[in-house]
Amino acid sequence: MTLDDSPIPPPPVAPAAEPSAIPAANAADITLTQDLRVPWTWLDIFLLAVIALVGSALFKMLLLGAFAHFGIAGVQIAKSPALFGLFNLLVQLLITVALLVYLAAQVRVNFRAPFWRTIGWRAFEPGATPPAVRICGWIAAGFVLAFVVQSVTLRFASKAKLPVQALFQDRRVALALMLTAVLVAPAFEETIFRGYIYPVVARSYGRAVGVFGTGILFGLMHAAQLWGGWLQIGEIIIVGILLTYARAVTRTVFASFLLHVSYNFFVSFGLLLLAPWYRFISTRH
Repeated sequence: MTLDDSPIPPPPVAPAAEPSAIPAANAADITLTQDLRVPWTWLDIFLLAVIALVGSALFKMLLLGAFAHFGIAGVQIAKSPALFGLFNLLVQLLITVALLVYLAAQVRVNFRAPFWRTIGWRAFEPGATPPAVRICGWIAAGFVLAFVVQSVTLRFASKAKLPVQALFQDRRVALALMLTAVLVAPAFEETIFRGYIYPVVARSYGRAVGVFGTGILFGLMHAAQLWGGWLQIGEIIIVGILLTYARAVTRTVFASFLLHVSYNFFVSFGLLLLAPWYRFISTRH
């Protein structure tokens, strides 16, 4: 074969771009980072909301039946602070476990991905500041945030009785609720709001909308417990926005979890340590 009749090689083909987890148009205003590349969509969030609503109603009926089996009627539950608090605590724990099991099954079976890392529980990214210092910083920030919020509440909030206060009339149930608020609620709520919901909002509308939208939704989900305390509702919305901001800037749910758990700890137990200060603030109201 001579040089003239040698076949002409085809022109080089550029390698195909790595497929994105979302359409490019949806991410036009942000640089899509790995923490936003989640496989679930708005439809999955809608299904999660439906499962939460249906599950709560179902667990309430099951618990009412279980209480009735032991001779405790619904009227008795409503009239007894201890039974009322215990009933609501059990409903919260059951729906927490059910939703986490559902999400774990969805991520591992449907999407064939590791659950905790995919949902946003990652170590801090490498940086100049040691991880231990960042951990202590977010914990300290939670204490400061809780101190400011509680001081403002005692200084300016009305004295109206809030629905959540009905759960704390029995001392034993109140202690169980406080422990749940510190040991269970932060992990669960950060997984749902900052791990599952925030990435979809942020990749669709940008990080700013993701931070404010997810934070506002977080606050409104607590509004029923604080109904009538408009200052407290506004405060929990601000707390939700700050929690989501921590998740956004660090790209890990671990940061918002640290902020959340230290905030809840201070709100639940810190009042006992700083009672003299709070009495001083309240007497000047």
